Amino acid sequence: MKIKAYSPVSGQVVAVNKPADWTSFDVVNKIRRMTGIKKVGHAGTLDPFATGILLICLGPATKQSSALMDLPKEYVAHLSLGKETDTMDLTGKTILEKPLPDLTEQAILDVLTTFSGNIEQEIPAYSAAKFKGKRLYKLAREGKEVPSLFKKVAIHDIELLEFGPDFIQIRVLCGRGTYIRTLGRDIARKLNTAGHLTALTRTAVGEHNITDALTIEDFQNQMQAHENIS
Repeated sequence: MKIKAYSPVSGQVVAVNKPADWTSFDVVNKIRRMTGIKKVGHAGTLDPFATGILLICLGPATKQSSALMDLPKEYVAHLSLGKETDTMDLTGKTILEKPLPDLTEQAILDVLTTFSGNIEQEIPAYSAAKFKGKRLYKLAREGKEVPSLFKKVAIHDIELLEFGPDFIQIRVLCGRGTYIRTLGRDIARKLNTAGHLTALTRTAVGEHNITDALTIEDFQNQMQAHENIS
């Protein structure tokens, strides 16, 4: 069932539109403070630079988080070409520069089709994945060697939305655990250039659509309205 509005009852799952520069945990903490519910979690991390749907589980609903993470997810990603960064997004340092290719729509489509289906991805060094009990991003920030780790993920659909001389915008429908940053980097490499994400929005999780998601402000306003009625 789609959640279009918030009801301040422990046990709810709320679709929140995460703003840029907030961590997923920032959103959890904000909602925990607003609701007074101690047990609050989310179903699927979004990178701080990314925006879009974050499913927030309140109280007993945290037991649903694993099942919710298994839902297919849709993203719209903006891939900037010519430079690759260590984080694979706009927050990182440039580690590779390559000339821009003469892109054609068909050339891009031919590359995109190679990423459809079950594929193997490299887990980003700047990620929350663990190696021997330690988060990879902590190893990276400490300047330590980060091992190359890989995982299999499912790309259900990938569509070219727009492109220009130095960018590509794509829509991706994928399964659990897919790294869109890695996908963007690998697409750029197959186009014989370099690339990193400059924008990423999660537009859907299962049947939850971004048009139905509450902003933090919406959530707060509904909380205040409920308190006034009470």
